[in-house]
Amino acid sequence: MNYEVILFDADETLFDFEKSEREAFKNAMLEFGIQYDENYHLKIYQVINTAIWKEFEEGLITQEKLKVERFERLSTKLNLEFDASQFAKSYMKHLADASFLFENSLELVETLHKDYTLSIVTNGLTSVQEKRIRKSVIAPYFKDIVISEEIGVSKPNKEIFAHALKGINQVDKSKVIMIGDSLTSDIQGGINFEIDTCWYNPNKLVNETGIKPTYEINDLKDLPDLLANPQKYNY
Repeated sequence: MNYEVILFDADETLFDFEKSEREAFKNAMLEFGIQYDENYHLKIYQVINTAIWKEFEEGLITQEKLKVERFERLSTKLNLEFDASQFAKSYMKHLADASFLFENSLELVETLHKDYTLSIVTNGLTSVQEKRIRKSVIAPYFKDIVISEEIGVSKPNKEIFAHALKGINQVDKSKVIMIGDSLTSDIQGGINFEIDTCWYNPNKLVNETGIKPTYEINDLKDLPDLLANPQKYNY
């Protein structure tokens, strides 16, 4: 298979979102005068945040409501009184300022950019991803960066992939591959749109879902080899 277009997920694929989240959450907590314990407070928030983004993927909550609702749930869980709307604004401000790439991301996209059309497809909030991703050092290597809130549709909905291909004038789906760490968002979305997918699985997790990617890699450095020799990486 000779691919021409690579669609990348952003967070936890090219960008170290966990590090960004950690920094932003700590700064928001301190800004609100809360005596912060990362091992306690952050873990509770991450459980809440993971669950609510899952609800979003399933269409159970809007992205607009999600922004504040997760902090309302946090306030209740921690039995702390704070304005969830103001906390959300603080958190997103700090998150927008926290853009961290994984170690090999820049070198990878510099290499791939020479032979492939690259695009990012991310489920995220425009105010955050605009600064974290569109203004990052790797942004110039991407022909387009698609942010779910901006276009009103998200992964795994196939319409976000249709939008992504339209934005780069790509018609032939057989020449497109989606790379991402989330089975339920990136891989299921690619399957829904009927394009090939590659599950980036750095922690070598066991896939206990019924979602089957086309390929699997555990290190992004293997991606050029996969593109050259896809049969070696069949799932």
